[in-house]
Amino acid sequence: MPPLPDFLPPALVATLRPGDAAALALLGLLWLGLGRLAEHPPVGHPSVTVLMAEVRRAWLREFLRRSNRIFDAQIVASLRQGTAFFASTALLAVGGVLALIGNVAPLAGLAEEIAREEVPPILWQIRLVPAALLLTHAFLKFAWANRVFGHASVMMAAVPEDAGDPAALPRAARAAELMNRAALNFSRGLRSLYFALASLAWVGGPLALALGAGLVTLFLARREFASVPRDVLARRDPD
Repeated sequence: MPPLPDFLPPALVATLRPGDAAALALLGLLWLGLGRLAEHPPVGHPSVTVLMAEVRRAWLREFLRRSNRIFDAQIVASLRQGTAFFASTALLAVGGVLALIGNVAPLAGLAEEIAREEVPPILWQIRLVPAALLLTHAFLKFAWANRVFGHASVMMAAVPEDAGDPAALPRAARAAELMNRAALNFSRGLRSLYFALASLAWVGGPLALALGAGLVTLFLARREFASVPRDVLARRDPD
């Protein structure tokens, strides 16, 4: 393992171990790799993320044909409520993790029982940092998704009721792309939330972290590529 940079605090250098660094790197690679795979799946086997993007485009095309658009407004309101809920939850979780970082004594006894080894307090703090960072990332993604859903709702309101209006189809298409962008950020936030939970396994040691990251990756990959909702979305409409 290459030497750590000189600018790192000596206490940190003394507590970092090759196994911890490897497990942490695995967590980051799986988090980034799964996101890349879900958003850019193999040709011929689209993910739920990609399939839902097409459904939203179909929704906004149907939206043009409806004179009463209350139902569509209710859907957008529901989506915004969901993102607001998760944003507030992530923010509260960040506060909880930061409070725990400030006082790791309650955690140390339990974690040492799990890991069966004595660990310096600074290492417990380090092991909580990935969860705090991932939860912060989730909050930022949820907050941005909520705002973009708001942009999309305004764009939908700007779509003329007359489907024959030259501006109707382009505006509906732009509303669909805004919806897709908001949903993409929402999905990224959820992914960070799942991996934040996986990162908490680090309190049990590097092996527990690697196992937690692997299980979460398999769990999310199955939902994207091998779940019942994915099969339903992939069915072709009758000609």
